[in-house]
Amino acid sequence: MLNSWLLKLQKIRVIAVIRASQLELGRDMALAVAQGGINLIEITWNSAEAGTLIDKLRSELPNHTIGTGTVLNLRDLNNAIAAGAEYVFTPHVDSELIRTGLEQNIPVIPGALTPTEIVSAWNLGASCIKVFPVQSLGGANYIKSLQGPLGHIPLIPTGGVTLENARDFLLSGAIAVGLSGELFPKALVETGNWDAIAQNAKTLSQTLEI
Repeated sequence: MLNSWLLKLQKIRVIAVIRASQLELGRDMALAVAQGGINLIEITWNSAEAGTLIDKLRSELPNHTIGTGTVLNLRDLNNAIAAGAEYVFTPHVDSELIRTGLEQNIPVIPGALTPTEIVSAWNLGASCIKVFPVQSLGGANYIKSLQGPLGHIPLIPTGGVTLENARDFLLSGAIAVGLSGELFPKALVETGNWDAIAQNAKTLSQTLEI
């Protein structure tokens, strides 16, 4: 599972991060980016009925990989896995969560920012690291600066990745990127303009074919 996870990241290169206040809204957002060609979809655990939505999307999008994020503790991790999450992002480094993911063969991707945090998470057994919030330390240039000493560690920057700079992060050495609000502009979500969101996703996917 862990090897196949890294292969998916190398192939797809982008994760659509969805945080929704209603289950049906989250479903519509997911279907829109799926239509646009993004196969990795993250439903944050603090979304409305996150577990139910993950289960529903696993059924409706069998060729996509559905995971979750913003998981803070072991209880939420176990509930997310039980709901069918195929990968789990956390905003922090927690040895218990990483170990549990390894035991259950589910990728748990911890959030880290400094070199010390990144190496610590890697040494705990994480398959890759979410660099968050990457914009606070220089964006793509920060990822590039990490490649010298830490080029062996797969990095997924989030928090500052946009439709315009996503490619720069990959060219700087990131294995993939995560986008949330940039893929789902508030005005488009509020008006239900799913075709426009699907087009954003399609354009982004094409841009990241490196």
